[in-house]
Amino acid sequence: MGLIKEFKEFSIKGNVMDLAVGVIIGAAFTAIVKSLIDDVITPLILNPILEAGHLKHLSDLVVMDTVKYGNFIAAVINFVVVAFVLFLVIKGLNKMKAKEKKLAPEPTKEELLLAEIRDILQNKKES
Repeated sequence: MGLIKEFKEFSIKGNVMDLAVGVIIGAAFTAIVKSLIDDVITPLILNPILEAGHLKHLSDLVVMDTVKYGNFIAAVINFVVVAFVLFLVIKGLNKMKAKEKKLAPEPTKEELLLAEIRDILQNKKES
């Protein structure tokens, strides 16, 4: 029974749950990025280029009938878009964290002295 109890505790820990939520959100984010590429970027930017080359899809870009460099270009575009969006999200989160730090009140002199006394007492206890 000890193994089952340990597994329950492990699987309910916050880190595992955070990871599960992250994977689910990542899958949803992938669908959004795919739609952005397929429904916005490709029609607006890539279709004129593809039409100039008399192609219908990016995957039609092939060399020697085997090297599908069009699929590679699509993967690179997907990566750049995902990386840029993640950059913007992280930049926004960092701004919010910086604002939270600014909103936190500075400790008063009394609080600083009390913290110093606490630390001294803890050091004496450990000695």
